[in-house]
Amino acid sequence: MQLEIGKIYDGKVKGITNYGAFVEVPVEDGKPITGMVHISEVANTFVNDIREFLTEEQEVKVKVLQINEQGKISMSIKKAMPEEKPQQKQQQRPRRQERDRGVVWEPKPQKPQTEMTFEDMMSKFKQNSEERMCDIKRNTDRKNGSRRRSK
Repeated sequence: MQLEIGKIYDGKVKGITNYGAFVEVPVEDGKPITGMVHISEVANTFVNDIREFLTEEQEVKVKVLQINEQGKISMSIKKAMPEEKPQQKQQQRPRRQERDRGVVWEPKPQKPQTEMTFEDMMSKFKQNSEERMCDIKRNTDRKNGSRRRSK
């Protein structure tokens, strides 16, 4: 029996390297077939050390991704897992509006320009220009890679 691309099999981890794991899949007739699970296909999160997720002789479910001309088999553990429904993903991460509900700062209500005094307009202009200058300084410092040191 040959492995089919896209099909999910039960396998056993036979070897672990820094870049992935070798998984052996038993077949009905003949000796078991070994394929490679790249480190990026182990889990849905970033994997820095594959040994945190897998151990040798561990039984896993794998999905066959590709079989090249040389007979090398590419497999995935994360694609063999059942997919989450979109509703579950939304519940895990609160939307930005929900996170920002506790905002304390609220802008002052602005008077229409016809009712503003000269002092009000001057104050508004000064505030806007200071904010813009701070933004310009911040962006310039980031581009230069330097930061102002306070003495």
